[in-house]
Parts: sequence; C-alpha cells; structure tokens
Amino acid sequence: MSAPVRRALLSVSDKSGLVEFAKFLHESKVEILSTGGTAKAIKDAGIPVKEVSEHTGFPEMLDGRVKTLHPMIHGGLLGVRGNAEHESTMSKHKIAPIDLVVVNLYPFEETIAKGADFDTCIENIDIGGPAMIRSAAKNHAGVTVVVDPADYGVVVADMKANGGAVTDTTRRQLAARAYARTAAYDAAISSWFAGELKEEYPRWQSFAGKLKQTLRYGENPHQSAALYVTGEKRAGVTSAQQIQGKELSYNNINDTDAAYELVAEFTGPACAIIKHANPCGVALGKDCLDAYSKALLCDPVSAFGGIIALNRPIDGPTAAKITELFTEVVIAPGADDEAKTYFAKKKNLRLLITDGLPDPGALGRTVRNVAGGYLVQGRDNGRIGKADLKIVTKKQPTAQQMDDLLLAFTICKHVKSNAIVYVKNGATVGVGAGQMSRIDSARIAHSKSKDAAKALGQSEALTVGSVVASDAFFPFPDGLLVTAEAGAVAVIQPGGSIKDEDVIKAADDNGLAMVFTGMRHFRH
Repeated sequence: MSAPVRRALLSVSDKSGLVEFAKFLHESKVEILSTGGTAKAIKDAGIPVKEVSEHTGFPEMLDGRVKTLHPMIHGGLLGVRGNAEHESTMSKHKIAPIDLVVVNLYPFEETIAKGADFDTCIENIDIGGPAMIRSAAKNHAGVTVVVDPADYGVVVADMKANGGAVTDTTRRQLAARAYARTAAYDAAISSWFAGELKEEYPRWQSFAGKLKQTLRYGENPHQSAALYVTGEKRAGVTSAQQIQGKELSYNNINDTDAAYELVAEFTGPACAIIKHANPCGVALGKDCLDAYSKALLCDPVSAFGGIIALNRPIDGPTAAKITELFTEVVIAPGADDEAKTYFAKKKNLRLLITDGLPDPGALGRTVRNVAGGYLVQGRDNGRIGKADLKIVTKKQPTAQQMDDLLLAFTICKHVKSNAIVYVKNGATVGVGAGQMSRIDSARIAHSKSKDAAKALGQSEALTVGSVVASDAFFPFPDGLLVTAEAGAVAVIQPGGSIKDEDVIKAADDNGLAMVFTGMRHFRH
C-alpha cells in the first residue's frame, strides 16, 4: 500500500464526472494541479486548483504545446518513493511528488472520424498527455494513473476504504489500462498517417480496439471471448441498438455481421437469412415481407435458429411472418411500433436496429491471426455490373437471367468457398458452401433445392430453370455439367482456367448461356 494521495494533476478533454471527482479530491485534502480548460472547469465549480504554470514556475508556451513537459512534473511522477537518492534529488530541486494523474487525451480519433483537414488532425495529436500517462504508469508503485472517467469510482472507493491511499492492485490495473490506451492512441495516429501517405502496408502496423463487452464464451463454451470496437464508422452489429432479447453471443455477432454485410449489397428491398456465417436464403422483393418470404423458401430447415437481415425498416406484417419461425437475431435499419410489438412476444429474439447500412464498396481491411502474425488484406469490395460481363457462349442470357446472374454472383461473394449459388426470379433456390470440391458444392445445393421443393409439394427441384454462380472458375467441365444436371440454364463464373475452352464447349453442348466476370470471390 502506498501513502495517501496528497497531490493530483488533472488534465482532461473528456470532462464527464470531472467536477464530482475534483470535489472528492479536495474534500480528501488533495492539492489539485491542472491546466487550461480543465482548470477553468474546476475553478468554476468553486474548487481550489493550482495552475501547472504556477507549480513549475514556467509559463505555457507555443500555443499550449508545452505545458506539462517540465522536470517539476515528470520528476514528481517518476521519482521513486522510498529511494533515498531520488528523494534527495527531488528535495534539492524542490520537486514535489505527484501521487495521482488523471489524463484523457486530445480527441484525435474523433477528429479524424469527422474528416478534419490534415493540419487540424495534427493539432489534435496529444504529446504532453501520453508523456504524463507513461511516466505515471511506469512509476505505478507510487503513482495512480487514470485515463478513463469510468475509473473515477474505483479510485474514490479505494481512497475511502484505505485512508486516502490507492491499493497496489488497483494502481497496477490502472497502469496496464493506461499503456493500452496510449498504444491504441498511437495506433490510430500511425494508421491515419499511413493512409494520408497512401502507404497501404507500412513497415510497422498496429491494431487497436476498445472493449465493448465480454461474452459468455466464444465459438464453443470452453473458449473465452470479447467484442472490441474500432474507430471505423461502419453501420452494423457493433453500432446497432439492441431493442430486446438475450445478450448477443460470439456466434450471434459473427453471423449477424455476415448477414448485414450481405444484405447491404442491394439497393432494392432485400432479405438474407444466415446460418453459421453462410446464407441459406437470399432474395429481392417488392417489399420486406416479399423478400423475406422468398428467401425463406430456399432452405426453411436451415433457416430455423438463423439470423435474418433486412435492408429496409421492418413493418408489422413482416415481423408477424418472421416470428412464426424460431430466429436468433433480426437486424435492420429500423422497425415500426407494430413490428416491435410482434417481436416483443418472442422475448429471447434479439432485435437490432442500426443507423444505416454499411457501404459494400467502401475501402477497409480484414485481419486474421496466423501463428506468429496477422494476415491483412483489403476488404472484398469488388462489384460487377452488366458492362463488366463477357458472354462466352453461343446462347445469350435473357434480361431476367442476366439480373439473376448478377444477383447470384453478388451472393457468392458472401458464401464460404467453394461456393455455388443457384438463383431464380430474384431469389436463391440452392446454396452450396464450404466444400473442398466445387462439384460437391453444386450437388449439395441441388440436393437442398429438392428438399425445399418437397416441402412446397413440388416434385421438380427448385434449381430447374435457374441460373448458377461459382465464386471461382470451373477448372474442368465436370462441375459445370453437375449444374446443368440440376437444371441450371445460365452460368456466371470468373473464367481464367487453362480449361476455359473445354468448359465453354460443355456449356454450348448443353445449351447453357455463360458469362465471365474476370473477378473471383474466394471467402475462406
């Protein structure tokens, strides 16, 4: 246990809880040092405060850039309590110990998020703040450092319980938190700088996030998990408001993200039903109810316990239909009162409302752990339009088939490889995902379409008369022939195989229309 806190330095940009905390310190007979706007806020509350410039005997200068960068400050933070040599030096130079530092940094992340100009962003890079935080955290054996107003209560409770002192355990925990904060702050600055310099993959790369919630467990109960958020302004599961339902699980969050990213691809009303991060039904419709009803027909068995994403606010009739099936999560840009009333009847269903849709064409990166490092790549924001397609067969796709081909290929982008997607009249009728062989994916999708047809009382597989998309090229004609056997009449694929001519001939021999995109969409 260290000695009671007798001197504190407060310098914060986020002033929430500041006055109450300063009042407690004053009542605890703690001398308060401060700067600028923080000092003014404390003074305005009638609490005694000493300006840092008065404490150091040196004025603020260079537009406030130099305030706390002074031996009277850092000597007071770094001097080791109980070290005779340190204490002698501090006494000789009249350096008073500082026992508590409360600093939160210039709002750099918020500044860049607003799209501020270069010079404004530079001015919002804090220098004195991180220096004080790091000094205090290094000497946490005798100094308490607080970087988040959420921790004021912890310090207050410790001081009340321990005669004005903060426990060793709390000081160590706060020091660790302080270093994490400065690391995240520097990561934001370095990433922004790299972006300004158009340096896609800088020599040193940092990734940072802030804990949003700890989760009950990860993919499996024996795995721990947590959700961290970054500064990326992207509508989705991390920014959504949860209206009702149980706490989101790791798998809920992962699957909901996949669903919402998929449904955001479309401008018209659309619905995606996701199970284990793969779509088991996707459809366009004249409204939400129509899109959901069509999406559900593709694989109603797999849809049980799935995630439903819509790219339009949900109305009452759509909510009523959705609640007929057990669903884990529903996410959409909104829901009217009637819809919320229907959902409220399903207390365990999680309803998430977002402030918009993610931009599928936006730049960004994905990060994946590998042993000893990270794999980093640009987000798959590739999009194909009709003008990008190359018709390679004698038979031409019809206008409806062309629309369905583009829809199928867009959905393929969100299906685990090897991916095969059958679409007919604006809706999936078969999805094959994650197989080692493209042939198997095609067969599984066809088999599921027969099951769906049987559920509808039809004898003919839903894939008959459909179009089919492959996320990568057909390396041989065999995979294409499986889709023809399933009843597909038009094919979209990237092309680029050394066997392309053989595949084109097989399409011609079987009366299929086929287009090449020149772009593949592996998703592992």
